[in-house]
This record gives sequence, C-alpha cells and structure tokens, in this order.
Amino acid sequence: MGAPRYVPAAAVLAAVFIAAWLLAPLPEGGRELSLSVLLGAAFGIVLQRSRFCFYCIARDFIDRRETAGMLAVLLALGVGTLGYLAVFGAFLPVPTPQRLPPGAHIGPVSLALVAGAFVFGVGMRISGSCISAHFYRLGEGALASPFALLGAGAGFVLGFATWNTLYLASIQEAPVVWLPQTLGYGMTALLQCAALLALAWAVVRRGGAQPASGNAAASPWQAVLRDRWPPAVGAILVGGIGVIAYLRIAPLGVTAELGSLARTAASAAGWLPGRLEGLDTYAGCATAVKRVLLSNNGAFVLALVAGAWAAALAAGAFRPRLPSRKDIARNFAGGVLMGWGGMTALGCTVGTLLSGVMAGALSGWVFGAACLAGIWTGLRVVRAPAAAAPRLT
Repeated sequence: MGAPRYVPAAAVLAAVFIAAWLLAPLPEGGRELSLSVLLGAAFGIVLQRSRFCFYCIARDFIDRRETAGMLAVLLALGVGTLGYLAVFGAFLPVPTPQRLPPGAHIGPVSLALVAGAFVFGVGMRISGSCISAHFYRLGEGALASPFALLGAGAGFVLGFATWNTLYLASIQEAPVVWLPQTLGYGMTALLQCAALLALAWAVVRRGGAQPASGNAAASPWQAVLRDRWPPAVGAILVGGIGVIAYLRIAPLGVTAELGSLARTAASAAGWLPGRLEGLDTYAGCATAVKRVLLSNNGAFVLALVAGAWAAALAAGAFRPRLPSRKDIARNFAGGVLMGWGGMTALGCTVGTLLSGVMAGALSGWVFGAACLAGIWTGLRVVRAPAAAAPRLT
C-alpha cells in the first residue's frame, strides 16, 4: 500500500546521488561540493525523521515539560564534542594561545552575541521554527517557510547595516574564548561532558509525564521509513554528521549561503556600508559577496531540502498547504528577527550553538543560553499559536 510513496522518494534520492556524482570531477572543489550534497541530504533526512527542530524542542520542554527532545540536543552536543576534540588533536596536537583550529565556529563573546541570540530566539517563536527547520519543512510542503527565509534575508541586510556600530561598541574588543587553549583537550572534554550531564539531570528533574512512545511492534521497514525516529538516534546522527562535515569540509551551518545571497544583493543595490569592519576575520557562518554560482554551503542546504523531501515522501508526510496572510506575515516577521540575530551572532542554532559548543567555544554556550531565554520570553509574550511549528510527536 505504501509502495507508490517510495517511488518518488527513491527518485529524489537518486537525483541527489547523480548530482553528487556529476559534481565530484569538477577541477576546483568538486569533491567538496559532492560531499556537501551527500552530507546535506543525510542531514535533511535526519532532521525530518527525528523532528530535530531547536525551537520545537525548547517549546515542548518549556510548555509541556517533555524532556526527550532536550535530552537529544544535549546528547548531540556530547557526541559532537568528543568527535571534534579528536579531530582537533590531529590538526593541533597541542592547543596554543596563538592558533585556533582551522574554520571552527569560535566567535567573540560580547553583548552583541547575547542580543543576537536573544532576538533569534524570539524570531523562532514568531515564525514557529528555527532556520534549519524551515529548510527541512520546505521538503514537507510547508509553503509558509519561504516567507520566513525571505524575511531572514531581509534581516541579514539589517544586520549588515548595524554591524559597524555594534562591532565598534561591543565586538571589536570582545574575547574569543576557545576552552582547550586554557584547559587542554582532556579537561575540556571532561568539563563539557560534565556540564551536559548536569543539564540533562536538570531537564529530567523538571520534566513531567512524558508522551507514550510509538508502536513497539512496528516492522524495521516501517520504523525507518514511516515512524518518527527516536530522539536519541537523531541526536547521535546529528553529532556524527557534524564531526564528518568539519573533518572533510567545514562546520555545520545553514545560514552562510542565505547571508551571502543577501550580502551580494544588498551590495549590488548600494545598501551596505563601504566597509564591514572586521566581519570577514571571524569564523562562523561567514558571508561574502558571491563570486561562484554554488558554494559548499549552498550545495549542503539545497541537498538538505531534497533529503527532507525524500524522507517526507516516504513517510507520507509531504502535505503542501497554502498559508494564510497571517501565516505569511508571522513567518516573514520572525524571519527578519532571525536574520538580524543570526548575522549579529555569526550563525544560528546550527552554526553557532551546535558547531560552536562541539568545538569547545564559549560563544556557543552563550548563544544557547541567550537563545533559550529569547524562546522563553517569546512563549510568554507571544501567545498566539504558531501554525508552522508542529508538536514533536
């Protein structure tokens, strides 16, 4: 009975593999583009099947005291931390104050980071999803999500416009704290894992009655293709994909291409300052005026949508729905806040929180705390239900 769904799902995945195969022989960066496609598709499948949306997870914990999603986020951070530190040991056997690991998302810790993360959290509440979830929900047919992404692009332009002021006032002298430089790899692993365990204990202590689990008697085929994956499985896969992505290409992130498109368009229109002070010296979801048609991050994001689409088709979860004008306005407004916050904080819940904490960057921890505060505030102030944010069941 479900066979008709699997045919289009298989066709989408076949197109992904063909794209990766065609990109691999390109003389400049072809192998990286090819692997970006494969990792992006895998990431999209995992996000869609495990419903790994940071906003939805935080909302269900704050409002319903459901703990499985929050514990999954902490598990993903723990898996990624151990994997990242093992990779760092190969790149930099001895961490020194003069060097940071190449490309890692280790950003300045400043009031601008706190403000950006807080506003990003409020934007998630208003739009109903984080940016990565809006991408994977495109694959489910969520036709309001493009307006959130369009709003995020506008928010990036606003972020570029305010960058110089914030940079000179707060970011320029802010410390860039990479924990292994002070603690070494072993102590960093112990400290971060202990912190994650303490947070897991606090989550369990606050949790209430948990929703019933799925059908334990489901066949393996149904468990993989149709049922929601256990949060812990999604967490381990997210952490593993994050480590592989950093080892072979770059840290996980979903806003670099979106921000680069916004920066290119704004630059062409003459809307940007003549110089964005210090912006291009920081690691993170870096933006740049586009010189090539397809970047590694662009290939990753497009494949993320395709992977989520294939997973949704196989599960019968591809249900296109037209948004109301209220949905469009809410998604666009939330997207603007997420775009400004993501640009100011040099990334989102994937690039700054996930990849930052995995790297042992203090900026990742600060982003996570401020973003959670923004979500909590948004949930208390913006009481209208967010149609774009499904419950994680």
